[in-house]
Amino acid sequence: MTDKLNELTAAGVAVWLDDLSRVRLSSGGLDQLRREKHVAGVTTNPTIFAKALSDADEYNWQLRDLATRGVDVEEAVRMLTTYDVRWACDVMRPSYDGSAGVDGRVSIEVDPRSAHDADKTVAEAKALWWLVDRPNLFIKIPATEEGLSAIADTLAEGISVNVTLIFGLDRYSAVMEAFLAGLERAKANGHDLSTIGSVASFFVSRVDSEVDKRLEKIGSDEAKALRGKAAVANAQLAYERYTEVFSSDRWKALEAAGAHPQRPLWASTSTKNPDYRDVIYVEELIAPGTVNTMPESVIHAYADHGETRGDTVTGSYDAARKVFADLESVGVDMTDVIATLEREGVEKFEASWQELLDGVSKSLKAAAKGQGAPNKAAEGNAKAAEKAGGA
Repeated sequence: MTDKLNELTAAGVAVWLDDLSRVRLSSGGLDQLRREKHVAGVTTNPTIFAKALSDADEYNWQLRDLATRGVDVEEAVRMLTTYDVRWACDVMRPSYDGSAGVDGRVSIEVDPRSAHDADKTVAEAKALWWLVDRPNLFIKIPATEEGLSAIADTLAEGISVNVTLIFGLDRYSAVMEAFLAGLERAKANGHDLSTIGSVASFFVSRVDSEVDKRLEKIGSDEAKALRGKAAVANAQLAYERYTEVFSSDRWKALEAAGAHPQRPLWASTSTKNPDYRDVIYVEELIAPGTVNTMPESVIHAYADHGETRGDTVTGSYDAARKVFADLESVGVDMTDVIATLEREGVEKFEASWQELLDGVSKSLKAAAKGQGAPNKAAEGNAKAAEKAGGA
């Protein structure tokens, strides 16, 4: 059988998994995806962690330890999540070493409640970097206006960054500017640029969800004919900007000093509309030097029936601009679409973070009541994960 994910990788797209849990780690499932499905990185977010901690008892032994120590819920969340991310970094280390530090990365996000506070974001980024203590870590920072300076400041400290929640082209350009400025300062600070990585997570399917909703409301035949086109066009034009920035003299000077480019990462790539092909946001966004982070279901779907047709982005720019012009002509305000998505993106992660805090708080209280020693399964998980660090 044709190895479709290998074809995708050969076309220049790094396949990353958009999920993490202790079950996936303790079962060896993540390592299996790395070995068998060409998975070369992992992304997480508050929603993923909230689900992981609510679904499994693999965390019970650590929760009991944390309750015994009397830590508050904020510290408990960080101990639980960084434990998993540290372990995942170790699982992905072969990909990191085999790609000279480009892939094999695992992301953990700063507290989304600090998305509009640059100083707090940088402080937490440094704390997470120290706490996980793995070279293949990415610190995720939301691309809010306030986040831009935090991105540059964090990179200037020699810390690798995954910039998340990018929806619009102008904000993406600002993110790349923050990346270049951060690396220039890192170089001035004496950091080895070859060890600093970064990706810019450009969200895809959520754009179609918001635009399609507006097109349905407009209701004309011309409007309905544009459904399912905005997200891919938006990402294609983002890649055009990427190629311009990373062919500039300014970038070439950093590259000569050992820097790696900030790759575009296509995020939110599961299809929300069942009428659309389930791998559309993979097939239509194949281009050299990109990352596509997918839920496991999309990875398996692409392995089964994905079509790698070469570069499907370069050369699409005029057609993508026409999609934007057509959207404007039927009454879709893309500036408002992007502003809405950014606001909702931060709000959704804040809500998930609160759900995570509430769930851990409840678990800590239950553990504090005294449920005995950790069970044998939990002890086994603890031993298997010993190298990842403890509570």
